[in-house]
Amino acid sequence: MNILQHFQQPKIKSEAAFVILIDPDKITAPDIPPFIERCISSGIDMLLIGGSLLNGNEFDSKVKLIKSSAQNTPVIIFPGGVNQLSVHADALLYLSLISGRNADYLIGNQVLAAPVIKKSKIEVISTAYMLVESGQTTSVEFMSGTKPIPRDKTDIAIAHALAAEYLGFKVIYLEAGSGAKQSIPEEMVRGVSHSVDLPIIVGGGIKSPETANKKVLAGAHIIVVGNHFETNNDSALLKEFAAAIHAK
Repeated sequence: MNILQHFQQPKIKSEAAFVILIDPDKITAPDIPPFIERCISSGIDMLLIGGSLLNGNEFDSKVKLIKSSAQNTPVIIFPGGVNQLSVHADALLYLSLISGRNADYLIGNQVLAAPVIKKSKIEVISTAYMLVESGQTTSVEFMSGTKPIPRDKTDIAIAHALAAEYLGFKVIYLEAGSGAKQSIPEEMVRGVSHSVDLPIIVGGGIKSPETANKKVLAGAHIIVVGNHFETNNDSALLKEFAAAIHAK
């Protein structure tokens, strides 16, 4: 099974997958193996790596360490820039920030990265990335110089998602942003999920198992949690998140 199928299967089976996002800037190399072990034993389904300013050899070495610790759990790069690529990962989310109008993040950086990705032979998953207002300016909003979709404008989110499907994207990522005060509204998740025939990833601001479960019940197929576990080593809470996400 290729990695794209790991994103498609939850939708096909009317289930949901639990994904942990690791920011390599915020975890030291010695802490990686025990953290990955806790994640796997708690029932996570995939690992995302990225969303930071880290680049060069250190990024590659940490991806390699994460992959070597991940057993059979898929490891996917969630790139914060064109320099975040490693042949040690299983796949790459090839992001286009379709909620914004900054050409660099729609197609410019993708063109720069494409020849390098081609040589790496890594699996590429074409991802429509949609930033949604979360109550504060997030890192991705500031760095990309784009405005998020207003959180009360479900119709705008649906229109973007439909355009993504017609353009041939494979998955849709609804993102509130790192450290978001508010997660994606359930109404928006439901509207987008019911309007397109693509897997829906939801991330940002998901701070409790109950919130994660609400996103699943609204139609999310993949739940991404990152910041919440950067300083929290509570294995019991990880298991609670996994149970809430898998409950559907």
